Amino acid sequence: MSESPSILLVDDDAEDRLIIKDTFEELGYGTAISFAVNGEEAISFLEQCLGRRQELPALVILDLNMPKMNGTQTLRYLKAQPSLAAIPVIIFSTSLNPIEHDECLSLGAHSYVIKPTSYMQAVDVVKHFYRLCEQISN
Repeated sequence: MSESPSILLVDDDAEDRLIIKDTFEELGYGTAISFAVNGEEAISFLEQCLGRRQELPALVILDLNMPKMNGTQTLRYLKAQPSLAAIPVIIFSTSLNPIEHDECLSLGAHSYVIKPTSYMQAVDVVKHFYRLCEQISN
């Protein structure tokens, strides 16, 4: 097991994944994050952790608009599984739609974070994710 908390970021946008990955690495948190490109891949990753009796990520960060299984569908699935429901899920989206925001929170999302549009916002968001992950892990 790694000593740093672990985070699973689920996002189909390669550029968004790269920005977050680079920011995690620049801040020295690079080993804390894993990636999945859609909800199906995220669920497979989490189920493999369970099957191997590996530690689950302390936090899942979930994009809303993805192919195969979108963020809302993935959130619903995670919260319906007793073995996965306790993992906090942050919705990470470009959408400012209050209906989507409220629906995600009502489905059990921990919070809803708007994707950064600048480098400084990316740094702030990554620091927020990492601090939250540390708090959850302790």
